[in-house]
Amino acid sequence: MYSVVLIEDEAQIRRFVRTALEAEGCAVNEADCAGRGIIEAGTRKPDLIVVDLGLPDRDGIEVIREIRTWSGVPILILSARSQESEKVRALDAGADDYLTKPFGIAELQARVRALLRRVARSATENAVVELGELRVDLVKRQVWRGASEIRLTPIEYKLLAVLVANLGRVVTHRQLLREVWGPSHVDDTHYLRVYMAGLRKKLETDPNLPQHLRTDPGVGYRLVDQ
Repeated sequence: MYSVVLIEDEAQIRRFVRTALEAEGCAVNEADCAGRGIIEAGTRKPDLIVVDLGLPDRDGIEVIREIRTWSGVPILILSARSQESEKVRALDAGADDYLTKPFGIAELQARVRALLRRVARSATENAVVELGELRVDLVKRQVWRGASEIRLTPIEYKLLAVLVANLGRVVTHRQLLREVWGPSHVDDTHYLRVYMAGLRKKLETDPNLPQHLRTDPGVGYRLVDQ
């Protein structure tokens, strides 16, 4: 059973989210403010933390940054803030995914399952990641689609490796540019457009309708397991 810490000040939303998480087989510990939530996160050692940005005592962004100083646990943001700039701030602070209120129970559960799959995959330290007919061998640095090996350039492979390491999570433009090209290129988003288009042509059955390499408009990219 997975353990989840839910940090949300609205009781009605807490009940809604708790019901959804428990239906996924999670044990849920609740906190109604940032201070209590950080204590719960530190003592419970959860597999996932769900955080509202609009907390009464501290902004949720501060909570993310503090937790990231001592833990790499997946963090899912729930927020009424729908602006792209807010999503980017939260993701750059260290959140793994962002769900805008109001949201449906099915979408919440799908996001939670994706993040918990990362936990399970990390625990087994599996060097081979399978995404439908795609197979990525992180040790041999090889990529296959069915029985055919796909030849990637060094930059393409590095981009894919970063996305694989964050499977199911939105990786912002700045994060990708920093990790692949370095900190001096964090504003060169045209690099990403060119190389992501190349990756899609090589990895997707239909690059115009990508199944795995998804775009979060204005925010970044997400690799998903279909």
